[in-house]
Amino acid sequence: MTRIEAQLRGADPRVAGGRLTIDLDAIAANYRLLAEQSTPAEAAAVVKANAYGLGTGPVVEALVAEGCRKFFVALPEEGLAVRKAAPEAEIYVFNGLFSSEAASFYREGRLLPVLNSQSDLAIWEAHGWDDANTPRPCALHVETGMNRLGLTPERARILAQENALTGALTPRLIVSHLACADTPNHPMNRQQLESFQRLSALFPDAESSLANSAGVFLGGEFLCDVTRPGVALYGSNPVSGTANPMRAVATVHTRIAQLRHVPAGGTASYGATPVLRDTLVAVTATGYADGYHRSGSGAGVPLRNALPEGACGFIEGKRVPVLGRVTMDLTLFDVTDVGPDSLQVGDFIELIGPNLPVDDLAAACGTISYELLTALGQRYERHYVRGGDRT
Repeated sequence: MTRIEAQLRGADPRVAGGRLTIDLDAIAANYRLLAEQSTPAEAAAVVKANAYGLGTGPVVEALVAEGCRKFFVALPEEGLAVRKAAPEAEIYVFNGLFSSEAASFYREGRLLPVLNSQSDLAIWEAHGWDDANTPRPCALHVETGMNRLGLTPERARILAQENALTGALTPRLIVSHLACADTPNHPMNRQQLESFQRLSALFPDAESSLANSAGVFLGGEFLCDVTRPGVALYGSNPVSGTANPMRAVATVHTRIAQLRHVPAGGTASYGATPVLRDTLVAVTATGYADGYHRSGSGAGVPLRNALPEGACGFIEGKRVPVLGRVTMDLTLFDVTDVGPDSLQVGDFIELIGPNLPVDDLAAACGTISYELLTALGQRYERHYVRGGDRT
């Protein structure tokens, strides 16, 4: 059994209602592109939320093989999962310290907290671990306009003065987060950069990191010392309104559970969506419990007022629209134009893939690719493929 075969996750293929294929070669290629775009900075990788829903272990191993040495997660348990796949990596945890008891997780996994508040600073000073006589290594998050997590500019200045005297903490990295990087000309980008440059200069011995996926493509001063690409690694377009330079990573198919004929004038799914013609319906075994959002429901559904056409799938290269409301475990597709002679129970309909990029499905659902990817459930049969092997 190969390593990739051993890393299969998800449902038994004999009974799964859908199939999720993750192309690790594409993740590797995306990292190489982002690392090149980040030069002279070092490209890290954001692998929080189970590597954006695609599986921490296989994804991290693929990135380590490409030379990635720094990883970012949201929670310490995610960091422990990364540590198993990357024994020598630097692993930073964004969401800080909730209590003194959390420090034990950081010691166990040699994880580096991103300190966001006075509470975080106090806990880490009292309970942080030392690394080769280096006191309490960490990252510091400084607030530059996102108004989410982060030390205020005033608190960062006080800390810099205090820590220069006491040496209680060893900041390895100073970070902040861009709010509008996917809109390159937004004035907020320059405002945040200038604020970040002033604050990071207070800690001259630490590296600096500002650029997320979209920030990498801002280039220049935004790159700092370390970039933190996330969603672009997984194939999503990092910059709005431009051609996507990333390779697609995830392909999702749903399985047909039943084919049925609905005559014109009939209705379909909850809310009794009208059927306007004699329709061949494919009832598929995927729904919002699998991350196929209810907001992708088909034309004629009241919640589709903003994007009236709804989502679609593809089979045999033909577009098949969602019919009626997406439900927890089942979604209906109008496959009339494919025809009954070409279909049978057990066939697959593409939900995300070559015909329908994840960003396009996200737009049809009125959301973003981040939400779709991280919502992918465990009921899919999962395949990790490399080297063109897609069996």
